[in-house]
Amino acid sequence: MKAVFLDFATVASDELDVTPLARITDEFTVYDNTPANLVASRIKGCEFVYLNKVRMTNEIIGGSSTLKLIGLIATGVDNIDLQAAQEKHVAVCNIRAYCTKSVVEHVFAVLLQLTHNINRYHTSVRHGNWHTANNFCLLDYPIRQLSPMTLGIIGYGELGKGVAQIARAFGMNVLISKRPREGVTTDTTRTNFEDLLRESDVISLHCPLTVDTIGLIGPAELEMMKSKAILINTARGALVDSAALVNALENNVIAAAAID
Repeated sequence: MKAVFLDFATVASDELDVTPLARITDEFTVYDNTPANLVASRIKGCEFVYLNKVRMTNEIIGGSSTLKLIGLIATGVDNIDLQAAQEKHVAVCNIRAYCTKSVVEHVFAVLLQLTHNINRYHTSVRHGNWHTANNFCLLDYPIRQLSPMTLGIIGYGELGKGVAQIARAFGMNVLISKRPREGVTTDTTRTNFEDLLRESDVISLHCPLTVDTIGLIGPAELEMMKSKAILINTARGALVDSAALVNALENNVIAAAAID
């Protein structure tokens, strides 16, 4: 068996041991990075291809006569042409629950930054404003407590559930979205997508990027949100219409956004 890792430098190499992969293959080649024009030649003759960020297009997948498995050292699979893989009977595997705790913590890091204006106060203190304040108190920027704000979660897998757990610990009210455009269901634990947009103070995206979710948050959805709403996207960028988001922020349709 022949295998290749196309972009080993894009993962935490000090935490990832690929020795087991080398042991079960006759030939295992590791590249730090692979530009698009070298992907086809580097996977030639390989049955197993491992990667993180490299794109596997229809042309690349269709051009291989030996490929059996694409293993993603990540959660998202939007850099793989899944239809081409299915047509060629190539298995695609990702890593479930990869970096769940880190992503969940990051959600609240950016949320606390936005609600407490931490960077602005930090800058103000560094400039000596606290020392010159009449009452030794800085109140230049508003602070919003997380409790009793409402957090709406769109995408309730490992990440969504992790965010919900921490949000409840902060005293937030948590709403879980039904699938957009979902018909009538008997699930009373979830909130209609549109109602969640209208009722939430904070909206956090954790759904995968699919044909159905591209542009999930666009002009109409942003208009539904509260004027003080905060949108957090730690999932895939294409879930949000970037131009619509810029327009919404510039025109105070929503208060803030954090994107990673």
